[in-house]
Amino acid sequence: MVILRQVTLYHVRMTLKTPFSNSLTTVTDRELILAEAEDEEGRSGWGECVAFSSPWYTEETIGTAWHVMKDFLIPRLLHTPLLHPGEVPKRFRSVRRHPMAKAALEGAVWDLWCKEQGLSLASALGGTRDWIEAGVAVGAADPDTMLETIRQRVEEGYRRVKVKVKPGADVEVLERIREAFPELPLMVDANSAYTLNDLEQLKRMDKFHLLMIEQPLSADDIVDHARLQAELATPICLDESLQSFDDVRKALELDSCRVVNVKVGRVGGLTEAKRIHDLCQRKGIPLWCGGMLESGIARAHNIALASLEGFNLPGDISASNRYWERDLIRPEVTVEAGQIPVPDGPGIGFEVDREQLRAVCRVRQVFT
Repeated sequence: MVILRQVTLYHVRMTLKTPFSNSLTTVTDRELILAEAEDEEGRSGWGECVAFSSPWYTEETIGTAWHVMKDFLIPRLLHTPLLHPGEVPKRFRSVRRHPMAKAALEGAVWDLWCKEQGLSLASALGGTRDWIEAGVAVGAADPDTMLETIRQRVEEGYRRVKVKVKPGADVEVLERIREAFPELPLMVDANSAYTLNDLEQLKRMDKFHLLMIEQPLSADDIVDHARLQAELATPICLDESLQSFDDVRKALELDSCRVVNVKVGRVGGLTEAKRIHDLCQRKGIPLWCGGMLESGIARAHNIALASLEGFNLPGDISASNRYWERDLIRPEVTVEAGQIPVPDGPGIGFEVDREQLRAVCRVRQVFT
């Protein structure tokens, strides 16, 4: 049983080693909110809100998430016993949407509860793997730069590469990549850059034998994606369109996608992510864990989730040094021969580097 005596929010700002670009924006400095939940024995659990500074990915931002956690979510958790982290979504039910704010606090409770129980987060979720395969995303850039980056990532052992595409920077780029890496497991992410008017251009991508094309159409659509999937040989994977278990269920019923990307923050937490995993496993739908330019805290949650049996494609889970000069956890996440070890220690299996946290923290607020 967990009883929270206090919750601390940390607004941090970290500079990416290399700016990350897609069809909608370029991220240079990553703002995040960390949530530390403490019990009456002084143990801490950690979660992370992966909303961005501006609402380009979803409507949530760092500012809205802080407000919702402070004024609506944290008061629903403090000083009231929780028998299991799965109860947290029920506490939040009267607050509509804001999944990234909810996921941060639920993740902190999961970490804390696992530490109290002496369980790893992976085992508590039902994970079966000791290692997960590592994939990597390559941001949009000029083709020569993208090719060199892909070459570096392949040499580092990554098992799958995702590249960002948009109209005017897609087929020609893929032709060069396939010429250089004919056997590379490759996928593309459009971040909603296309419409059904681009059908013929999207069909041209079929010849590259991609693992999938991620979120080609509108971020709130599943109907037009079903029409598009019927025309493409390449499987569609949905990301932004799937913000809950019910979204996934409906998309699969419509055949809007044949691959599902799960992001813990996007779907509101680990409990909902596990429900989505179970549904896709029952239906035989390939599944992978997406990334959000996280710090090591959310990355640790992703590693635990990706250890579940149904996550059968490499996710966007990379080494800490792929993004940061110094991460917020110890030890940092490492990739060995294209794989990442799943921690077996209590909770997320990593310690928070409080010295580095102090260095990057802009605002800290304690709630009791």
